[in-house]
Amino acid sequence: MLLKRLTVHFGLNEGIKTSRQIAYTEWGKPDNPHIVVCVHGLTRNCRDFDFLAEALEVDCRVICVDVVGRGQSDWLVNEADYDNYLLYLSDAIELLKHVGALGNTDIQLDWVGISMGGLIGMALATQTALPLPLPVPIRRLVMSDIGPLIPVSALARIGEYLGKAPRFNSFDEFEVYLKKISNPFGPLTEAQWHHLAIYSVRKFDDGTYGFRYDPRIAESFKRHLLKDIDLWEQWDKLRTPTLVLRGTESDLLSSKTAMEMEVRGIRAQIVELPGIGHAPMLVGEEQIKIVKDFLLAPTPAT
Repeated sequence: MLLKRLTVHFGLNEGIKTSRQIAYTEWGKPDNPHIVVCVHGLTRNCRDFDFLAEALEVDCRVICVDVVGRGQSDWLVNEADYDNYLLYLSDAIELLKHVGALGNTDIQLDWVGISMGGLIGMALATQTALPLPLPVPIRRLVMSDIGPLIPVSALARIGEYLGKAPRFNSFDEFEVYLKKISNPFGPLTEAQWHHLAIYSVRKFDDGTYGFRYDPRIAESFKRHLLKDIDLWEQWDKLRTPTLVLRGTESDLLSSKTAMEMEVRGIRAQIVELPGIGHAPMLVGEEQIKIVKDFLLAPTPAT
């Protein structure tokens, strides 16, 4: 595994461009034409995918990215841009160019997204509002606990902890808090929790510990706390074979929405995971096997 950085640019009003660095990990052989891009949830980071990437690296080249404002990537100058999905799509396309996934007809490109990462993948796969066309289509899409209808009640719950940005006097205190607010991830092992904590934490100059994401993300998130997010129009355009993992205790992806996803659009394959809420993190062997089997299954003959 290698941690790398890429400088990207994004055009704003009146042609002004900003530049920043985004970080990503790369697994597997760099000449492997089967590329799997993994993108995390709202406040998470690319190291959430270490377990999955390790399981895939023999068969695939795996690229796991820190979305801007999270993990090791730069923070945005303008906090309002955290709510600009064109920026996320532009960054994704720049990353795909950088790793050689665009314009190469030999590439098989798959996308694995948890929550927010799944929505980014869906937008790319449907070519919705892209800053430029995606020359290489996404072959298969995995969405963990996210769908085209997101209830405002679930958004409000996320907003409660998102805006707090607490500080802790020790790493141990931080890890306890992380496990408390992330309990819906399900029954992870102590080693898995510790891994998530190590890569979620930031030590500040005053010696305290906090989360490794820009707390200003909470400000841009507030505008979504007024009503449900409805993306059914985009979902109905999706033609990419899609696997959806849903935690049976999830408040973000309801069973009703998941059932509709089975019969609308691409008619996704739905896998329900008991005892888990939002969101399945793809770190346990069972979840990894489900994703791996989907991505490595032979393409049906046409």
